[in-house]
Amino acid sequence: MNNILENRTWRYATKKFDSTKKVSAEDLESLLEATRLSASSYGLQPYHVFVVTDQALKEQLRAVSWGQSQITDASHIIVFAHKTDFGSELIDTYLENVSETRNIPAESLKGYGDFMKSKLLDLSTDSKANWTAKQTYLALGNVMQAAAELKIDTCPMEGFEAEKYNEILELSEKNLSVSVVLPIGYRSAEDDTQHYAKVRQSKEELFTHI
Repeated sequence: MNNILENRTWRYATKKFDSTKKVSAEDLESLLEATRLSASSYGLQPYHVFVVTDQALKEQLRAVSWGQSQITDASHIIVFAHKTDFGSELIDTYLENVSETRNIPAESLKGYGDFMKSKLLDLSTDSKANWTAKQTYLALGNVMQAAAELKIDTCPMEGFEAEKYNEILELSEKNLSVSVVLPIGYRSAEDDTQHYAKVRQSKEELFTHI
């Protein structure tokens, strides 16, 4: 088995973290850079990522995360928050970045910008929020796999009260809403689930070659 598959077999949704072990600043930076480099639709990255280390804040978040211990025991909590609405500024800001990064005239990007606006700006507010939330899951998957490469444990979580998260982290004022949460750290020796066989569909059930 190659390293790619070994690392993906090694990772699991960690149920109990070792609260005494912390992710190093260097490894955290690698994970955040992996997040930053993640793909997103049109490259727009319509979300913001919060990294929570403050223990008192983690205690508040655990209370609205069904009491799950991963929130307080993990080294860091990565909170993915998607934009709940957006206008042309999302696209215009992205195109400015493209122009500066690639050193190309902004006017040459107008056609692409108009195309994106035609596809996105007429969506309903609910549809926009649904689309932006989906983008966070692309970043989530990317950082989870990067963590597995570094032998850092993770546990993707949707088990929380989103409105309470938004209140505690003051997300609504920032035109954001939490979509998914990722505790990161190192598994506890007491977490029996690390020894369970990974249960997935067979290749025959999951794949169709056409």
